[in-house]
Amino acid sequence: MASERTVPHSSHVGAFSAHVRDGRLVGVTPHPLDPDPAPLLGSVVEAATGRTRIRRPALRRSVAEHGPGAAPQRRGIDDFVEVGWDEALDLVAAELTRVRTEHGPASIFGGSYGWSSAGRFHHAKTQLNRFLAASGGYTAQSGNYSFAAALRILPHVLGDARATDGTVTSLDVVAEHTDLWLMLGGAPVRTTQVESGGVVAHRARADLGRVAASTELVHVGPLRDDAPPSARWLPARPGTDTALLLALMHTLVVESLHDQPFLDRCCTGWPRLRAYLLGETDGQPKSADWAAPICDLPARTIRDLAVRAARGRTLVSATWSLQRAEHGEQPFWAVIALAAVLGQIGLPGGGFGFGYGNAASIGAHGPRSVGLSMPTLPNPADSWIPVARIADMLLHPGAPYEVDGQHRSYPDVRLVYWAGGNPFHHHQDLNRLARAWQRPETVVVHETCWTATARRADVVLPATVTLERDDLSTSSRDTSVVAMHRAVEPYGRARDDFAILADLAERLGCRDAFTEGRDADGWLRHLWATTRAEGRAAGVELPDFATLWARGRVELPTEPSLVLLADFRADPEAHRLGTPSGRIELFSETLDGFGYDDCPAHPTWLEPREWLGSPDVARHPFHLVSNQPASRLHGQMDTGPVSAASKVAGREPCRMHPEDAAAYGIADGDVVRLHNDRGAVLAGAVLDPDVRRGVVQLATGAWYDPADAAEPKSLDLHGNPNVLTADRPTSRLAQGPSAHSTLVAVERYAGSAPPITVHDPPALVRGVGVLGKDPDPDSVPDRPDRGA
Repeated sequence: MASERTVPHSSHVGAFSAHVRDGRLVGVTPHPLDPDPAPLLGSVVEAATGRTRIRRPALRRSVAEHGPGAAPQRRGIDDFVEVGWDEALDLVAAELTRVRTEHGPASIFGGSYGWSSAGRFHHAKTQLNRFLAASGGYTAQSGNYSFAAALRILPHVLGDARATDGTVTSLDVVAEHTDLWLMLGGAPVRTTQVESGGVVAHRARADLGRVAASTELVHVGPLRDDAPPSARWLPARPGTDTALLLALMHTLVVESLHDQPFLDRCCTGWPRLRAYLLGETDGQPKSADWAAPICDLPARTIRDLAVRAARGRTLVSATWSLQRAEHGEQPFWAVIALAAVLGQIGLPGGGFGFGYGNAASIGAHGPRSVGLSMPTLPNPADSWIPVARIADMLLHPGAPYEVDGQHRSYPDVRLVYWAGGNPFHHHQDLNRLARAWQRPETVVVHETCWTATARRADVVLPATVTLERDDLSTSSRDTSVVAMHRAVEPYGRARDDFAILADLAERLGCRDAFTEGRDADGWLRHLWATTRAEGRAAGVELPDFATLWARGRVELPTEPSLVLLADFRADPEAHRLGTPSGRIELFSETLDGFGYDDCPAHPTWLEPREWLGSPDVARHPFHLVSNQPASRLHGQMDTGPVSAASKVAGREPCRMHPEDAAAYGIADGDVVRLHNDRGAVLAGAVLDPDVRRGVVQLATGAWYDPADAAEPKSLDLHGNPNVLTADRPTSRLAQGPSAHSTLVAVERYAGSAPPITVHDPPALVRGVGVLGKDPDPDSVPDRPDRGA
């Protein structure tokens, strides 16, 4: 008789119940409280059971034959030799000891950027960083790919960066009070399906619908469907938002529609910015007539928009995508400046906001969040790089660079240790990264499946997926804490990151420092006890662990709706900001002291190297928009049925305007080749009038699949846009990624397109590795493949 059970669980794309029959995962159903479940739940089963799962520890063949450090650097080319856990962990421990002894702790790079788990204990980045800190130190990463430029510029303007990751005016307040919402980049519903700590109730679609029913929406961006259908669409040239914002401010000043009392009371530096707007510092007024040819919008449209904004309650917002571009700090600063000139910051429904539509929690009116997270340990090496400068670090050890006023140099990294992420998804100019990736002596990767990063590792350690371990999930302004019950046994010989690192810590003599004497269950209970104590101190009573675990979910108390900077507006002296002046800085003396020509001391129009106004459009006439996909989470679930259904000719869909397609002889469904000087990819053409002319849209996340990994700039067969994007910093201030400043050429691909191979595992052989140990000393059989 079949054994069946259902267990509660959660994920980045939503809470759900996992259905298990005879030990096999056979399906999932959304949480009953979720009014708008994410379609991505349809790929959960395949993500846990698919053919790309890594079954056993494996060594790159050259490493198995020659040993780490001495092996020829054929990453991405070699096949793999499966070995036992003891051999793999002994080898990794010996390499960590050798590299740290010979080259110092900063020579070990702890890369773990990525959305590894909605669970707060099994968070790969924290686990890896704790282990490397406990074992002697490492080079870490600072910032993130999502909003790195914002994280650096906003503290200089507002005193902190909270306004970029969810501390924004609630959407229910916007629906009630806002007359005009100027949406730079829109508020894309597709990305509200996800949340880093999980989500029980997807409410963003309904919340945005209520706003659209009561508010005039103006959407500035290259894709019409990034905003609700009722929005008026202004398809400005991508990358010109700063010029538009400056022109709106200029119009408000010359029409005497600016709020001088607010600027005097709550801001500093306005005279310097005003002089720039009026052209007193450079001879060029930043008027609507000046901005019109830059933005490719009528000057009258710009002037009318400024007047309309001044006549009612106006919210100005920008998505994270705007600052993922060259000089990406400028549009975020200019959004704040325009809101200040309008004088509505701190008023219900007015002011500014960042990230609406970028995650489920942003703009949500919901419960008070609880501080449920694994504690970190201090890093003895005190070494770090900006997160998006990994290729620079590997290619140029010792080279100097600047970041946020600091003069630093790149460490000489000899060992890369990566867990819970996939840089061959999220980094730019993947051909350059592939070259840089050959330079370290050793690369160790924890992975659940054979991603491009796992295929380029020396040692691959198979990690569990969330359904194979217990955990707890929660996120900002979501309704609940969810008990993530282990549903099935680990696939093959997979282990969770904590178990892997604890065994390594044992070999290195630092197990107690890493684990603090607790196993995984002990840590879950400890974290919850700490959270309960913090909640009690804040007036929130939470149940004990046994009750939480039995219920599967705990409801959290609701906070009042938020109006960003309302307290500051009411009393700027009592609620001083963290800036040097305590006020909103429209001109920063600190930045002026840095002397950065790529990030001046007030919001400034700086022409990118790649945009539709640059000379390079003669060779590369299309602006590439590499946005987040609707069919998967970043690169996760690319093998799943939801992502597979979105493919065109088996490749990532590339949207372009029908008139552009006709000009190049491209029909709907054709395989097309996108290329520039950095590389080339194949994709499937989708003709869509919702795309601005001169723009092509190719979402991120198709697994990197070069036709010949041994060939520089090999054609990517699958449609990964980061083959084409530029690996250059936003500025010396932030050193963030600038993926959205990219030009490409597009043509119909002639001939028969090669097949996609990246969704098949690499060649695997069993054998005795370099330490001469039996790969299966315990003779325990693998858990069989599971499936529906």
